[in-house]
Amino acid sequence: MSPLKTTLPILGLLFVTLSFRLANAATFQVRNNCPFTVWAAGVPGGGRQLNRGETWIINANPGTVQARIWARTNCQFDASGRGRCQTGDCNGLLECKSFGAAPNTLAEYALDQFMHLDFIDISVIDGFNVPMEFSSVSGQCTRVIKCTGDLIGQCPNELRVQGGCNGPCPVFKTEEHCCNSGNCGPTNLSRFFKQRCPDAYSYPKDDPTSLFTCPTGTNYKVVFCP
Repeated sequence: MSPLKTTLPILGLLFVTLSFRLANAATFQVRNNCPFTVWAAGVPGGGRQLNRGETWIINANPGTVQARIWARTNCQFDASGRGRCQTGDCNGLLECKSFGAAPNTLAEYALDQFMHLDFIDISVIDGFNVPMEFSSVSGQCTRVIKCTGDLIGQCPNELRVQGGCNGPCPVFKTEEHCCNSGNCGPTNLSRFFKQRCPDAYSYPKDDPTSLFTCPTGTNYKVVFCP
């Protein structure tokens, strides 16, 4: 068989695979409804200043895992995109290439996983800085997750920081709170978060009440201060 005849079926398969992945890429509409400016961040995605009412679009391919979107607050950046944020800072960069510093309310997702499902959640394991809604905007899924409790105003003294309420793991760094071995349960501090944001991850083993799915191909929106 000629090299050309061998190559054509391979190219066709690659084209079909690429077309499938592009057709099932997810769009995330990130909107700031807060009465103040936030600097939205995403991995993947980078970062963007969002004044009140502004929206930023992030596109993510099927197979994307360990992804997250969050808000940064009280930031100052120079013309080169370097600076610092009070909460959610990602190594001083406007265009994030790494996860943000606690505390930050997180929208987390993994796309096109088991049985062609997307897995989505809101997490406050790393603390809370801005109220959040994470929901689908496609007809095949009607999932809405929210974390809008008064976590900053009621934050326990040992977790209070400027601009947010820190998570117990970033503060104490103990097995009890961080669950590095995979064997842990809720604590009094994680229950504080869970009582005010029942849809959100409050500790690492909080899957049954905090991890949700939508069919692959669903599009989503993340709203700060819904």
